[in-house]
Amino acid sequence: MGPKTTKVYETIHEWLATGELAPGDKLPSERRLVEQLSIGRTALRQVLARLVSEGALEVRGRSSYRVPDGVGVKTPGGLEPWRIHGERTVYDNRWVKLDLWDVEPPGMKRFEHHVVRLHHVAIAAVLDDQDRVLMMWRYRFVPKRFGWELPGGIVDEGESPADTAIREVEEETGWRPKSVEHVVSYQPMVGMVDSPHDIFVARGAEHVGSPTDLEEAGHIEWVPLADIPALMARGDLMGSGTLVALLHILASRRKQSPTASN
Repeated sequence: MGPKTTKVYETIHEWLATGELAPGDKLPSERRLVEQLSIGRTALRQVLARLVSEGALEVRGRSSYRVPDGVGVKTPGGLEPWRIHGERTVYDNRWVKLDLWDVEPPGMKRFEHHVVRLHHVAIAAVLDDQDRVLMMWRYRFVPKRFGWELPGGIVDEGESPADTAIREVEEETGWRPKSVEHVVSYQPMVGMVDSPHDIFVARGAEHVGSPTDLEEAGHIEWVPLADIPALMARGDLMGSGTLVALLHILASRRKQSPTASN
């Protein structure tokens, strides 16, 4: 994040630390926060996504944020964030941007740190009524291997992540989800890479035809959820979005199971 977004991040964290925002409280609307904090909506969403990924906030519905309650561990206080004195771009194209940031960790000397900026991504796990999830068996040339993935892709400008998730499922698989539910936002490589990921779950989909995104399409199959732990252990699940979504589903099912505590 840049100096402006870092300042807004610190401000919201201060609200949480001082109790101005208490557990269970709902954050003001995005429009009000944009005006109150003098920040653009895109930058604000980047800050909110980071706070959600850290567990400081949770999403309820579309663009509605609350302070989590019912959590035993307290948010640590008294820690200082890194100071960002400036940044410069080394490389920039439509897919990736590489910056060098002048940073100063608490109690340490300033130094330049590489920061890679990638696109905002939305990923969807589509479930059917037979406890199966819609997946693709695809080849990825970077790791030089095949694996199972969930459909997903880049959020276009002016498009909501939920709409992206629905669009990508249809383009890559030929199935159109009836609706999607946002479950988590996170950053997959927080040490150096800025790439917000939004994960959605859909229950039910309509087959509308063949995939239209031939570059992204692979072998499409409804995979039993019971097979997911073994596929994970075998290393056949590729991509952090796929893993996060499926782990969420498995954890939720275990929590809801009447025998989970036995």
